[in-house]
Amino acid sequence: MNSLHLAEAVIWIVLFLLISGPVHECAHAFVAWKLGDGTAKLFGRVTLDPIKHFDPVGGTLLVVSVLLNALGGSPVGFGWAKPTPVNPYNLRGRHADSLVAAAGPFSNLVLAAIFAVGFRLLWAANFFPDNTSAGNMATLVCLVGMELNVVLMIFNLIPIAPLDGSHVLLDFLNPRTANDVRGFMNQYGLILLILVVIFAGQIVVPLLIPIVNFLAGVQILA
Repeated sequence: MNSLHLAEAVIWIVLFLLISGPVHECAHAFVAWKLGDGTAKLFGRVTLDPIKHFDPVGGTLLVVSVLLNALGGSPVGFGWAKPTPVNPYNLRGRHADSLVAAAGPFSNLVLAAIFAVGFRLLWAANFFPDNTSAGNMATLVCLVGMELNVVLMIFNLIPIAPLDGSHVLLDFLNPRTANDVRGFMNQYGLILLILVVIFAGQIVVPLLIPIVNFLAGVQILA
């Protein structure tokens, strides 16, 4: 592991635990609260406090997987924040469940766009994403911020339970089909999720590259 990979790994972990994970879960909690379900609010989850959204298992797995992958030159990993409790029977509106589910990935898209603004400004000032200076390090933080949040958006929109995309898919199916799909996911969802995690690179990367390059305004990934 060289110093650049170590820097990327640390940035990935810190951004996920302190910003991206909490914002994602807070978005679920806030939208659910506004649409009639106060369950998450009762648990103190309508907050950006990272401690409220930290999951010991998911957080530890993220740190370990990112550091292990950094040894191989790819400082990314798999983990999760504490899932937001939502009671769909309290929600108001035909598509309320999918709006609550989509709020998380949408919040990551907003974060990616914010990091993109910082990246473009620093890139225009001739700072490049590495760890050779403070300005370059700031550019690296913005690049990793874009990558992390785009990854979270894409991965969570995959329509497999318990990912957010499954709620969106079920909400737009007719009741009979939705019931059949729900039963299938209850039986095979864990297996499918494991396969998605194993082949996440093949699923996420082809979408990640053009989105990040678009946000950055330059071909930074290839």
